Amino acid sequence: MKKTVMMMLIVLLAATGAFASGQREAAAPAQQTITMRLAETHAQDYPTTRGNYHFAELVEERTNGRIKIEVYHSAQLGEERAAIEQVQFGAIDFTRVSISPLAAFSPGLDAMQMPFLYRDGAHMWNVLLGPIGDEMLASVEDAGFIGLAWYDSGARNFYNSVRPIRTVADMQGLRIRVQESRLMVGLVEALGAVATPMPFGEVYSALQTGVIDGAENNWPSYYSTSHYEVAQYFTLNGHTRVPEILVASKIAMDRLSPEDQQIIRQAARDSIDFQREQWEAFEKVSEDEIRAAGNQIVDGLTPENYQQFRARMQPLYDELSPAAAAMVERIQAVQ
Repeated sequence: MKKTVMMMLIVLLAATGAFASGQREAAAPAQQTITMRLAETHAQDYPTTRGNYHFAELVEERTNGRIKIEVYHSAQLGEERAAIEQVQFGAIDFTRVSISPLAAFSPGLDAMQMPFLYRDGAHMWNVLLGPIGDEMLASVEDAGFIGLAWYDSGARNFYNSVRPIRTVADMQGLRIRVQESRLMVGLVEALGAVATPMPFGEVYSALQTGVIDGAENNWPSYYSTSHYEVAQYFTLNGHTRVPEILVASKIAMDRLSPEDQQIIRQAARDSIDFQREQWEAFEKVSEDEIRAAGNQIVDGLTPENYQQFRARMQPLYDELSPAAAAMVERIQAVQ
């Protein structure tokens, strides 16, 4: 009898301990999943969008699923200017944009997109991945952004539906769509064309209906948007190399722990190589498809014509602030 009572007491104490342990476990806070949004204007399979997805995957993996970044491609959250403003106010957490519209909020970026600034793509990437690139990423913080990473967007070239462009004279009077950027307006007007700022998503219909004669962009954008169907003349003049930038909302980042902020920063930088590989592959596909379609491609300017285009840009360089002019000199000195 005593043995039976003793056994019952042991079982009761064990059950009581298990219950208390269960209560402690139930009272422990569950791991909170943080969902963040990233705005992208390009299509789901575009190289910058693929870079976005890779960035999101790295963040989710490195936080064991605790932070999830949802990528909204194809301008679902608005065109670049609208996305930038929403990121600035914390309504969207991240966006990938060209630095052209972002320069309205951080004028120092203008120095990085001056026409005929870089010798080639390798020169640009030596700048972006060096001290100057780090400085420029940090420069957007005063405007409410956290600069995370640079993405590739190749060289920008003119295309139109009226005539091939080989000389400055061929630019005269053409209505050319440009990004909503003071510098890009000045560039086109300096060549004698009519600059028409317009959201990227409106360009195809504007070309199709004759509202504009042409635009300027890289091989993948010319192809993926089907602009090549309504603007058959494409000139490889490479007037600018305008890098893309992945930015976060400072408001959104400040809500995170320093550890999570560092994970996001490193994941963004670790997505650069992947995005550049995607860009290189898609650029080749785009060029092959456009040439196969029979578009008239001017494969480059003669040295004389190149110098004519470059000479027309001098007033834009003359307008630079002393700080921007000094930055241009630093960029040009990078080997």
